[in-house]
Amino acid sequence: MCNCDYYCFLYKAEMESRQIKKTWNLLRFWGGFYFLFLLFLASGCTNSFKRGETSDLLPGDLLFHVVSEGNAITEVTPGMIDHVAILISADSVLEAVPRGGVQITPVDSLKVQEGHWMQARVDNADVVQSIANARRYLGLPYDSLYLADNDAIYCSELVQVAYVDRQGRRLFQPIPMSFHDDSGMILPYWTDFYQRNGMTVPEGQPGTNPGELSQRPAVRILGQNEN
Repeated sequence: MCNCDYYCFLYKAEMESRQIKKTWNLLRFWGGFYFLFLLFLASGCTNSFKRGETSDLLPGDLLFHVVSEGNAITEVTPGMIDHVAILISADSVLEAVPRGGVQITPVDSLKVQEGHWMQARVDNADVVQSIANARRYLGLPYDSLYLADNDAIYCSELVQVAYVDRQGRRLFQPIPMSFHDDSGMILPYWTDFYQRNGMTVPEGQPGTNPGELSQRPAVRILGQNEN
């Protein structure tokens, strides 16, 4: 091999070595970038999973119970929502329930219920005063007849009478009660239910329901928790 060939060989060897190093550096760079990208995706999935958990919520936020199968309430009201509770701390809610009436309940007890919980924030609410208003109803029995202005109270009624803005004005006004389906027919369940209580169905009387409440302009949906 002559000197020219020798130096050509060295030059080619040096170029190949540089190309190998360059390729390796590129692999290291893109490999690191890919790793960071995977971390970003994992972080995004984690944040998406954590988004809307009760740890992300604030006192005064609402938790709406969304059922998997319809019932007598969801068949005559919007959506598949049959209950609403008021978050008053990181680990407890204030709610009106058939067993116990208006009471404070651990948040963890909500997670074992069928379906899932939709989480919402009430815009422009005076949270401190609204929670204080709701606490005044502690101990009242549950209003299974869904009537206004009596000595009992139901879940969405508790929210409706408790939440006020910073001027002390109620944020939620009553609406006409609905016990009819999409065709306008009152469900036989409700006819029989009120007959057993010696009453006619209070169709159109002032009241509220959790499904309609979740659609009010002041209610901002944050996310949901799967049980």
